[in-house]
Formats: sequence, C-alpha cells, structure tokens
Amino acid sequence: MKRKNAWIGYSAKQEKDLESLAQGYMNFISECKTERECASRAIQLAREAGYVSLEEARARKQQLKPGDRVFADIAGKTVILFQLGTEPIEHGMNILGAHIDSPRLDIKQNPLYEAGDLALLDTHYYGGIKKYQWVTLPLAIHGVVAKKNGDVIDVVVGEDPNDPVLVVTDLLPHLGAEQMKREAPKVIEGEDLDVLVGSRPYKADQKKAGKADEDSPEAIALKEPMRAYLLDVLMKKYGFDSEEDFLSAELEVVPAGRARSAGLDESMVLGYGQDDRVCAYPSLMAQLHAGKLKRTGVCILVDKEEIGSVGATGMTSRFFENTVAEIMELAGETGDLALRRALASSHMLSSDVSAAFDPTYASAFEAKNTAYLGRGLVFNKFTGSRGKSGSNDANAEYMAKIRGVMEKGKVAYQTAELGKVDLGGGGTIAYVLAKYGMNVIDSGVAVLSMHSPWEVVSKADVYEAYKGYEAFLKYA
Repeated sequence: MKRKNAWIGYSAKQEKDLESLAQGYMNFISECKTERECASRAIQLAREAGYVSLEEARARKQQLKPGDRVFADIAGKTVILFQLGTEPIEHGMNILGAHIDSPRLDIKQNPLYEAGDLALLDTHYYGGIKKYQWVTLPLAIHGVVAKKNGDVIDVVVGEDPNDPVLVVTDLLPHLGAEQMKREAPKVIEGEDLDVLVGSRPYKADQKKAGKADEDSPEAIALKEPMRAYLLDVLMKKYGFDSEEDFLSAELEVVPAGRARSAGLDESMVLGYGQDDRVCAYPSLMAQLHAGKLKRTGVCILVDKEEIGSVGATGMTSRFFENTVAEIMELAGETGDLALRRALASSHMLSSDVSAAFDPTYASAFEAKNTAYLGRGLVFNKFTGSRGKSGSNDANAEYMAKIRGVMEKGKVAYQTAELGKVDLGGGGTIAYVLAKYGMNVIDSGVAVLSMHSPWEVVSKADVYEAYKGYEAFLKYA
C-alpha cells in the first residue's frame, strides 16, 4: 500500500498556503528554542485568538459555555488550551498533544571554571543525543536566571548577528588517533561537552583586590583572571548579582541560528528542535484556528518528554487531570465521576515525530512500514521497542475511525513504525493518557537526522499535519 507524495496533488493556492504555514513554523522554531519560550509564545498567540487564562476565569467565577476559550499555564513550561464544544465535556474531548522540550546541553549549577587560560561552562546533556555531533558548532544560550529578590532575567545570547556565539571544542585529527579508536558513544564523553566562553583576563588592581569581597571579580582575578573576566561580564551585561545566581538558573545551550528552507527546491526545513516542535506548532495552529466544535477541543504542549515525561511539568504529573477538573467545574459539570467519564471518553492524537526513511542508512529501515518525507502525516499504531515493550498500541476500531477522519479532511497520511523490529523503538506521551481509558494513537511528522542539532522535515508534511489536526478536532 504505497502512499503518494503529497506534493503531486497540490493546487497553486495550496502551495501558497503551505509556504505561508512553513514560514510561520520556521519563525517559531527559530525564536522559540526552549520549552519556556515555546510556552510563552503559545500563550501570546492564544490571547490574541481570544483565550483567557484559567486563573482569570476562576477568579471572576466565569461560567464557561460552548465556544469559550481558556488556557492553563503550568510553571511556564507546559500549556493546555481548551475550546469548549457544544456537547458536555463529560462526553469526551478531542485532544492534540505534543512536547515542546528538545535535546540540548544544560548549564550545571556550578559551571564556571578556568583551565589553560580559557574560561568554560560545564554542561549536562538533556535527552538522547549523539554527543560527537555537538562539537565545533556555533552555539547559543537561552534561559532564565532567577534571583533571590524574586526577579527573573531572560537570557538569550548568540542569536542576534551582533551577538557572540559559543562552542564546544574538539581534538584535531593530527592528535586524535586514540580518540578515533573509541566507539561512537565515547568519541566525546559527556563531561567533555564543556562550552568555551572566554579567553580574556581580568586586569585586577592589586590594591583593590586585597580589600575586595572574596567572590568578586577583583579577588578572583588574582588566581583565575579568565574566570574573573567572565564573571564580570555576567554581572555587568547579563544582570547577575554574583556567581551564586547560577544555582537558580535554567540555561540551555542550543545551536545558534535560524531555521532555513532546505534543498535547492526549497521543499524542506532545516532547523533545531523539530522533535517535537514540528508537531507542536501545527497542533497549536489547528487549535487556534478551530471553528465551532461539537466536542471540546484541547491542545497540550508539554515539557520533559525527552527525559521520560517526569516532574511537575511532564505528562506523568497530574496537571492535566487537575486542569480538566477545573474546566469542568467552571462549565457546571462537577464531580469526580463526570471527570472520569470525560477522560475515558476522549480521543487523542499523541503527536511526536517519526523517523523518515534515509536511503543513506537504508539497512536500518523496513521499507514497507516506514515513513517517507513528503507523504503526509504519520500514524504509528504502536510504538515501544523489541516486542512493543513500553508501547501504546491503538485498537483497530480507533485506527478505522482515524482513517475516516483523515479522508473526510482530505489529509495525506501514511503509517509507519520506528525502524526494523530488532533495531528500532521509542516512546511518547501516548501511554500516559491511555491510562485514563481514552483512545490514543501516535501521530506526527517524519524527520531526517532526528535528535541531531539540525533536523530536516518536509514542508508538505508540516502542512498535512496541520490539516490532519484540524480535521481531528472537527470530526473525531
């Protein structure tokens, strides 16, 4: 059952719409490279589309009615959007879910040090990466510094053309004979992913240094002048009060630079963090553009999927269940039983990326059951690995329903699994929501070079994902 390439059937208007969506998407992933930035932008767009915060609705005891739009903000890292349908929520919701965290390097809490006349920041990688891919790239820092007085400073360094960039160094091939004998996971060790941030010494005044606070740049410069200079930069340029502000900072090191159209035909997107923002953005757009809905439409943009959906902002937390209970209370549907019925009667697309067939590495794929760039939205009936371990396995009846929805929405789609049976595997948030008894299936966009600093997707697949998510909200 070979699926056709979606580009073949597009009219001139559809290609124009596709390119417009792709441009919006490229702007989104260029400007939103952390879960906080994605959540903030989603809230901004939601407010522009008429959404109000759950806190505001609750404070004024707003009685929610069909058509009302409400969003919930969980710690600035996860966002849930609700548009109430004409049916009671107890009858179930149509839920789009995607994650907005991506593999990266996180700055440690005590990171700044000097060695060999260089200043560096120590990191701990986040999510599944090939560590050797992160060396000698232009890197940026995005994140926040929370200060003891309650102020929170936004930090973005390396994106403006006038900004400096950072880098993780590598060993020259002339001296790399022993390094090259290592297996790929150990060519670069985790503790070697330290970011080079400076080489200029602080010129200390000896008299002032002797009287200065021991944690000040003047005092530190007597022994570590490069570290002192960087600390001085952090304090004067980026708002640090002291080096201790690293203790309450969340600073993420990501590839510097904007997403770009890829290929001489400009049919693809090359960018960082497309796992899973290539699903999050079309999901968000479908939710914001939804017209009148029969069933309540929901879009979840969630944190922490890349490290197991843990923590207060990860899907294994109870924030979703609690938020639905709050929404139902405001809609006049009270009680635990009504909540349980609503969750069990819901339908969900757990949207996460799938591995696109790469002819360079064809032996890793089973050609009949893999995703291909340009063939549309991908559905994975099951995920997991080695005998479907850890899988959400959608039932046949729900798969049939999804087929009907996609055909009604005239959506190009394909089915896939992640690599050969004994080679591939992976997990999503699907199993977490399935525990409520709702029907869940994995869907998403095919990606080349997944989990690398720069990933590739087809603009056609982004467009078909948007159409598919829109059809799901309307017809599921």
